[in-house]
Amino acid sequence: MKYYIALLIAILVVLGQMFFSGHEESSNQPVTGLPWQIEILPDGDTRVFGITLGHTTLGEAIEQLGNDMDLAIIAAPYEAGTLEAYYSHYSAGPITGKLILVMDITTDALSPIRERAFQNSGTRKYHLHPDDLPIAYRTPVKVISFLPSFNLDKEIVQFRFGAPVEIIQVQTQQKHFLYPDKGLDIILNTDGKDILQYLSPDEFSAYRAQLQPIPSAGE
Repeated sequence: MKYYIALLIAILVVLGQMFFSGHEESSNQPVTGLPWQIEILPDGDTRVFGITLGHTTLGEAIEQLGNDMDLAIIAAPYEAGTLEAYYSHYSAGPITGKLILVMDITTDALSPIRERAFQNSGTRKYHLHPDDLPIAYRTPVKVISFLPSFNLDKEIVQFRFGAPVEIIQVQTQQKHFLYPDKGLDIILNTDGKDILQYLSPDEFSAYRAQLQPIPSAGE
């Protein structure tokens, strides 16, 4: 029985990799909400997973993605924290993974919400008081992180997203493939989960400035 379960998991992983690398099955119904389906809008904003960054509110995102998510303020003891909606199971066709929506809310607005929130013992999660949910639902989505359920590589990334403008290695095990016009940073980790991070193209320069490449040999 264990052999068949392991075999099934392996088959599912391979199917996901095949789809990501361009071997998807033809279908009469086009699949939407795929990670590489980034729409550049006339005003320069981007839409991905049906969400327009900086405009689509959490409530509107829930209408598209469903309510099966964990909404919480994620913060260390002495940090202001971020308001995040975590989808542990996102799927578009055979593409599956975890989806995290980071909300655009100021520290001043977040602080009283955190004071009323309930903290899970031993975690960095502060779950919102019911009275604060309407405020959260009106908050726009600022950043999206997608963690695919299978590993990516340079060839798959460039096939689906094209050649990056820049590749930065910030750690020995981590490379960033940067697409400023799309507001996309694809983070490949050799010892952890790969991450596709989407943000507004207008904010990409400031984001890029925070990435510090490791010195190359001889420097």
